[in-house]
Amino acid sequence: MLDREMIRRTEEFLRAKLDGSPWLSARPGDKAYRTEHSYRVANIGRRIAAEEGFDETETVIACLLHDIAYCEEFGENGWREHGRRSAAIARPFLETLGLPEDRINDICYGIAIHVDDKADFCGERTPFALTVGDADNIDRFDVYRIHEGLQKDAFTDMSLDEKRAYTERRLARLRELLSLPNGTGAAEAMWKKRVLFYISFYEKLADQLEASSGVMDKRVTCSDRL
Repeated sequence: MLDREMIRRTEEFLRAKLDGSPWLSARPGDKAYRTEHSYRVANIGRRIAAEEGFDETETVIACLLHDIAYCEEFGENGWREHGRRSAAIARPFLETLGLPEDRINDICYGIAIHVDDKADFCGERTPFALTVGDADNIDRFDVYRIHEGLQKDAFTDMSLDEKRAYTERRLARLRELLSLPNGTGAAEAMWKKRVLFYISFYEKLADQLEASSGVMDKRVTCSDRL
């Protein structure tokens, strides 16, 4: 069960920090993405928490706040530090929720380590803490990210040979990522399902590209076209 009041207050804090950011206000697309990503990660985290028996409210709170440092303009090493900065920004707010200190520390530790597995304070790499990073990684492999990635890499502007090489590189990397370890069995299952979906997409894309420059020896069947 979620503590709806705690979640409401966390949402208000998140939105206030993002809406009040001069850096993000000048980049409305980035602000919208960061808000939407935070909610998606929170919903993924909640699913993991429900399956693993973690406190769902604490998990959702940790995931909602995992990227709150994006309210600041990143300096040198800003991206690498944003987990630790997010934890520092989140801690004073978490204290206002009346959570026990050990739970605040575990939430902050999960936030702090989600980028590079390092924190600037003592904590334990519990399955709960690892769930923040797992949920964040899982969201990187959603349906929309396929479109976003192809658009960002200017896939449609590539030559056919460039598209083939790009697709093969993506497939090679995805097959490596399939074995990436996660902190819980629930996250592991979600991760593999997402990555396998990506592999299936790029395998189909590779087949389509292969059929784009000449008549193939294999006769195309209805099942091939589906």
